[in-house]
Amino acid sequence: MDGMLAQRTRRVANQGKATVLALGKAFPSNVVSQENLVEEYLRKTTTVETRYTVMSRETMQKYPELATEGSPTIKQRLEIANEAVLQMAYEASLACIKEWGREVEDITHLVYVSSSEFRLPGGDLYLSAKLGLSNEVQRVMLYFLGCYGGVTGLRVSKDIAENNPGSRVLLTTSETMVLGFRPPNKARPYDLVGAALFGDGAAALIIGADPTESESPFMELHYALQQFLPGTHGVIDGKLSEEGISFKLGRDLPQKIEDNIEDFCKKVMAKAGSGSGSLELNDLFWAVHPGGPAILNGMEKKLKLKPEKLECSRRALVDYGNASSNTIFYIMEKVRDELKKKGRGGEEWGLGLAFGPGITFEGFLMRSL
Repeated sequence: MDGMLAQRTRRVANQGKATVLALGKAFPSNVVSQENLVEEYLRKTTTVETRYTVMSRETMQKYPELATEGSPTIKQRLEIANEAVLQMAYEASLACIKEWGREVEDITHLVYVSSSEFRLPGGDLYLSAKLGLSNEVQRVMLYFLGCYGGVTGLRVSKDIAENNPGSRVLLTTSETMVLGFRPPNKARPYDLVGAALFGDGAAALIIGADPTESESPFMELHYALQQFLPGTHGVIDGKLSEEGISFKLGRDLPQKIEDNIEDFCKKVMAKAGSGSGSLELNDLFWAVHPGGPAILNGMEKKLKLKPEKLECSRRALVDYGNASSNTIFYIMEKVRDELKKKGRGGEEWGLGLAFGPGITFEGFLMRSL
């Protein structure tokens, strides 16, 4: 009876439009509380309370060279990362498939996103084999996109789902900060902020158009847009060396985003269609990748958003830290839960946003079902 009621109160998906049919997540077993890691100043700077990490005492005992400044440890880091990223991707995918309720054989495409592993063949093939996907599953691998990779994966999955009738796309993201781990060094005080901000984890979604009666879509992927800001290549800078990956974030990153975000959002909102009426920014629900508190604070001020509009993003940052490409899906899960509480009275239209190297903006106009 409850299921029948839900079907009657749920908005109907547009024919041929991609929808999110299920969502799963996974984390390594090591949980880090900020109270045990950083001083009060950094807790206030990052707002993060807990994060999950692949790194452990056992890891450091096996690879003590990771704690030695300047050691050529890319081989060791990849040994750790490749295995951990695959395992988290596998666990998140299983959780997602379980929620979806259909057989693994029904997955026709795999989109695999990671900035944390590197090998040939890639993690997409290892994950396909581990899940028991068909050897004819159509795979797309998206490597080293950084924080906007999850939304890029959504955009690619949407195109696949809408151009291949009956297809079901498994989108999986998995990240660990092992490649960028650095021992403490007074010459690099920014490393402490990174150590207190970034976390590990994985997420997975099933995406498809024209849901069957057995499926439960909760979000329609209405329109996607990617844009880069010319002349900002060096604002987010990452380099791979024998010591791993080193990142440098420009101090002007939050300001660059703030200066360009309003025009970008209006471009995405313009695609809502005639049935949506005249949408205002505060009429929407928001799923914004929290690169850090400064970005959220700047957006809120620039766009004159009500405080509750970015609450799901802030809560995801508190609970998981910045987990790179995964984070947008942790936020979407929180948005789904909030909209479910509101029922048909909740916001119908929303924006999903992420930012990364380039500076690249990825945006999605979404419709709650």
